[in-house]
Amino acid sequence: MKRVTCLLYAALFLTSAQYALAQKPEDAIKYRQGVFRVIGWNFGSMAAMAKGKRPYDAEQFARNAEIVAFMSRLPLEGFTPGSETGDTKAKPEIWLEMDDFKAKMKKMQQEVDALAKVAKTGNFDNSKAQLGEAGQACKACHDKFRNK
Repeated sequence: MKRVTCLLYAALFLTSAQYALAQKPEDAIKYRQGVFRVIGWNFGSMAAMAKGKRPYDAEQFARNAEIVAFMSRLPLEGFTPGSETGDTKAKPEIWLEMDDFKAKMKKMQQEVDALAKVAKTGNFDNSKAQLGEAGQACKACHDKFRNK
């Protein structure tokens, strides 16, 4: 199972690197939107468990957290020059305040890494609490750098 997971991650990384190097701004937009969709899908699953809308499944929660932690390292590559316009919810402030944007991305990565670690323990209360911390880190970036 671990081998399959590693191969999947390698394939995702190679595919994402290919898109990140794309020369068209619309390709960069599609790339980062795809990464964020995967993050949102997995985050949503954990949130449903945390809110009691789905039964808590420790193994699934840990898997979702691991995927989010991995995927959290990919979006930045898609914020290339020229991709600030087009079919995107990204605010132009990202490119004007790139250091702050990167700092918020790093904070989010730290929080989802912590979430993946806590989720592996199977402790629902601790996982739920860390999910809240990770959610706040995501929200901080959305509040400043994402159009509704």
